[in-house]
Amino acid sequence: MSLKGRVAIVTGAARGIGLAAAERLAAEGAAVLMADYDIEELSRAAAGLSANRMSVHAHRADVSNRTDVEAMTHAARERFGEIDILVNNAGIAGRAAPLEEITDGDWDRMMDVDLKSVYLCSQAVIARMKARRSGRIINVASIAGKEGNPNMIPYSTAKAGVIGLTKALAKEVASFGVYVNAIAPAVIDTPILQQLTHEQIQYMVQRIPMGRVGKPEEVAALIFWLASDEASFTTGQCIDISGGRATY
Repeated sequence: MSLKGRVAIVTGAARGIGLAAAERLAAEGAAVLMADYDIEELSRAAAGLSANRMSVHAHRADVSNRTDVEAMTHAARERFGEIDILVNNAGIAGRAAPLEEITDGDWDRMMDVDLKSVYLCSQAVIARMKARRSGRIINVASIAGKEGNPNMIPYSTAKAGVIGLTKALAKEVASFGVYVNAIAPAVIDTPILQQLTHEQIQYMVQRIPMGRVGKPEEVAALIFWLASDEASFTTGQCIDISGGRATY
């Protein structure tokens, strides 16, 4: 198992990409702290993985809150040891609306959950990763952060911010053995689709040359590779996982 002895945190791990990533990392030998705001769903998910002899622990956290983030990283270190891998996956899609209908509340919540959380969680682990001269941070962005989706301006903006944060931080810490990358999924078959209208989903799927949505386990495979020693010369990148949608 290529991640044996490693410790990982996966945020937004109760379902979807986060759950698939936690399962893949644990299956590869990592001890995984699974974090999510929905502790009931998270606990069920973690119990399922534990039943398969995977080393996981469920931890409730609002990753847009500094106190919760600090408690999360402390819990991971207390239970498993120093953190080797951080997967910043927690996010929301927000409601579909044109710009003139977006409220300050819509905007602020999106920035808090989808962008501020990446800043807070990365900040909570980066100093110790630098000191140990080892670490992997994988941020889940979106094709929307590159191309922009109509009626999803807050989401597209937040994900573009995640890409910018990834590239800037990667350059800061490249000489410390800490690798920071992002991935940009297109439409993935997760519960977050329930937050979108049928028209929004069709808009996105029609732009995928493969003609289908992606699977969480396909995204988890890319996350695993970026977390492993195989990705030994890859940092500061935003890698598309889009069925061919991206055009650059």
